[in-house]
Amino acid sequence: MSAAWIPALGLGVCLLLLLPGPAGSEGAAPIAITCFTRGLDIRKEKADVLCPGGCPLEEFSVYGNIVYASVSSICGAAVHRGVISNSGGPVRVYSLPGRENYSSVDANGIQSQMLSRWSASFTVTKGKSSTQEATGQAVSTAHPPTGKRLKKTPEKKTGNKDCKADIAFLIDGSFNIGQRRFNLQKNFVGKVALMLGIGTEGPHVGLVQASEQPKIEFYLKNFTSAKDVLFAIKEVGFRGGNSNTGKALKHTAQKFFTVDAGVRKGIPKVVVVFIDGWPSDDIEEAGIVAREFGVNVFIVSVAKPIPEELGMVQDVTFVDKAVCRNNGFFSYHMPNWFGTTKYVKPLVQKLCTHEQMMCSKTCYNSVNIAFLIDGSSSVGDSNFRLMLEFVSNIAKTFEISDIGAKIAAVQFTYDQRTEFSFTDYSTKENVLAAIRNIRYMSGGTATGDAISFTVRNVFGPIRESPNKNFLVIVTDGQSYDDVQGPAAAAHDAGITVFSVGVAWAPLDDLKDMASKPKESHAFFTREFTGLEPIVSDVIRGICRDFLESQQ
Repeated sequence: MSAAWIPALGLGVCLLLLLPGPAGSEGAAPIAITCFTRGLDIRKEKADVLCPGGCPLEEFSVYGNIVYASVSSICGAAVHRGVISNSGGPVRVYSLPGRENYSSVDANGIQSQMLSRWSASFTVTKGKSSTQEATGQAVSTAHPPTGKRLKKTPEKKTGNKDCKADIAFLIDGSFNIGQRRFNLQKNFVGKVALMLGIGTEGPHVGLVQASEQPKIEFYLKNFTSAKDVLFAIKEVGFRGGNSNTGKALKHTAQKFFTVDAGVRKGIPKVVVVFIDGWPSDDIEEAGIVAREFGVNVFIVSVAKPIPEELGMVQDVTFVDKAVCRNNGFFSYHMPNWFGTTKYVKPLVQKLCTHEQMMCSKTCYNSVNIAFLIDGSSSVGDSNFRLMLEFVSNIAKTFEISDIGAKIAAVQFTYDQRTEFSFTDYSTKENVLAAIRNIRYMSGGTATGDAISFTVRNVFGPIRESPNKNFLVIVTDGQSYDDVQGPAAAAHDAGITVFSVGVAWAPLDDLKDMASKPKESHAFFTREFTGLEPIVSDVIRGICRDFLESQQ
């Protein structure tokens, strides 16, 4: 039995491959390979291989069907297309030459990459074995050239532990930059990625291209070594179109930084936006969305608009409006794409200065929200359920955890009952279950006493919490006692109050209870079914107030 070292895709490690007899020979036992072995790793035009069981269904393994290109393993290709099941089995691999213009398609729930060129590829068909029922049809996948073969097992790179960050490079792929400057931009991004010290315990990076439609080229989880990242950047093709940077930034904030895509808990989320000239759409709104998702936005502007072009720019102050803080730290300028090496180190130093990454604290993970729920007789049981649904829909938006957002609930009539406090539940599932289990009290309406009770008994014990405090009052009628005094005391205690009135709730009471500006903190609806549209207004208001408190 002979042994050979086979590089494993994108992991920065090598795996031992045992070859039982001549590889790919007719009648020979299939070669036992790993989940990550690529077609190029087998130096035969055709070979019978045995995929192990339990290969992960990574969304970047295979893209599309018919003819497509991807950074893909043999077993990943087989598992995704159905040649073998996830329990493993034999497949036959045929080496193929690379080609140009791999098409972009959607198949098996995965959107393909559109690649202009790939140097080699392979097809996978079912293997000859009676022990594994093979289904499906032949598929083709593709892989990058590896250059020199590794002769020893390198250690897994831990990376620069002093620069832990999850970073998305948002590059300009529009006609505004053009093919030549696009390539210079990729070279610069590659140098930045190399100097960051990418590794398993250091920074992780991904790449998004802004053009007519944004495209995530690769995610944080795809590569954990600088070498693999550099190759992936090199292979990114120019897309053209308008430089819809705002659209791409919003897409990145919402779709890129997810747990499934490889984002890590407690690590600053950063997007470095490269703008050649100016964006062709609104970037301010995208910056607000990014901040709401806890993303630190850096703008790297290159070749600012000349005076004759300023009339074409929607907003000349777009940089200041898009970044997390308008203090100069989050913006960086280079005069052009030539001779940019000297700009690499200063940018890397910014990206590694974690104490200034304050935008990782968001309204979703850094607030305490107490709900004060009217349980008076005029509400009725069925409408009370609609009130609880309103509370649930707000609560489930936030990142509830031991170190994140906290939720509490108090029901009131003439009396008050703490349904659960901020310290009772530390998971979203438990909080939502507790809200569902609240039982309707029925009685009178003493909203002023209820506010005082909540400030004293619910917010009092968490006086030292770093989170910002919010109180959402939901009531359907007029209070029998004074609400203005207790609400003013809540405001003085640093609690932002939102008042939500239904049916017979007086507008004067709602405004007396609400924080300033009253117009954006007091809401009213005639029917209980009208509570649903108010959910997004309250959430948006909480996030707005949180951001303003952080300035």
